Amino acid sequence: MGLSRAESLDLVEDILAKMCGAMGDGENVKISGFGSFVLRDKKERIGRNPKTGVEVPITPRRVMTFRASHKLKERIANAS
Repeated sequence: MGLSRAESLDLVEDILAKMCGAMGDGENVKISGFGSFVLRDKKERIGRNPKTGVEVPITPRRVMTFRASHKLKERIANAS
């Protein structure tokens, strides 16, 4: 693309900062042809300590998940 390494780094850092800002504001981020970063709110639930078997409450939380696009899945499947 004709960009220097420093210019490329700045561009990528700016894009990632915008994505982090959007997700920090509760928005989902979609990159066409790559995938979507989706925020999900999980409810409180009961977990279990696998070592002791003691039940422990897991607090509610917001998690980020990634869903690959169909194009990305096809490229990965055809890469091998």
